[in-house]
Amino acid sequence: MAEITASLVKELRERTGAGMMECKKALTENDGDIQAAADWLRKTGLAKADKKASRVAAEGRIAMAQAPGKAVLVEINSETDFVAKDANFLAFTEAVAQAALDAGDVDALKATKLGGGESVEETRSALIAKVGENVQVRRMARMDSGNTIGAYVHGGRIGVLVEVKGGNDELARGLAMHIAAMNPPYVSPAHVPADFVAREKEIALAQVKDSGKPAEILEKMISGKIAKTLAEISLTGQPYVLDTNITVEAALKAAGGAEVLSFVRLAVGEGIEKQADDFHAEVMKQAGLA
Repeated sequence: MAEITASLVKELRERTGAGMMECKKALTENDGDIQAAADWLRKTGLAKADKKASRVAAEGRIAMAQAPGKAVLVEINSETDFVAKDANFLAFTEAVAQAALDAGDVDALKATKLGGGESVEETRSALIAKVGENVQVRRMARMDSGNTIGAYVHGGRIGVLVEVKGGNDELARGLAMHIAAMNPPYVSPAHVPADFVAREKEIALAQVKDSGKPAEILEKMISGKIAKTLAEISLTGQPYVLDTNITVEAALKAAGGAEVLSFVRLAVGEGIEKQADDFHAEVMKQAGLA
């Protein structure tokens, strides 16, 4: 069999626009014959895959997998919600999430082999050719712990992992549901950064300094305002979504003094700048007038 050199792979990639791994596979399948490899890529549709890579993929799905002592979330993006509901896309996300249980990061995940023997990256490129949209394995979050891990995905759009010391699986899942719904930035008031607290105190002082009240009363007013603010942005201070008559802190105490150690929340497309379609410009471009 002919040697598959880096320069040969590079040349095929430049000719076809396919990914590096796809080019290497094409050359291997065709004994190093670059023309036959290029034809093979065109026949399989992989030559078109990388040409879609510049398109914004801000839709998609959060997939979850869990095993004893560990759980993982993976965000996989598509260009449209339509493809995010496609059976091929859904099967891919489930397979990738399972593979992520044994992957340390996204780069390692992309190289992980799936059940069919192809890597996540190879399978992704094949999926692009099949669904006709850019698909990206964007990020993952995992927890490995001897404590209880709650995992929850809401509608494929929001995923949460939460580590709880004490309590049980039911409590951990309920907390994950709460975090999905309320999106608290911090676990408790003690986790809120000092500079944020200092800024809030400065604002509160400015709001009451002209009230004419004695200094000790002002101090109590400011302390009350700060405590209310910190409760609102902390998981433990919020009303528990499964029983709004109590706070999350009270729910933890009722569960034998359970403690939330950490959590992570992923939402589809957060942080991705979505491209607004300019239909006038598109029509002018299609008409050759732009």
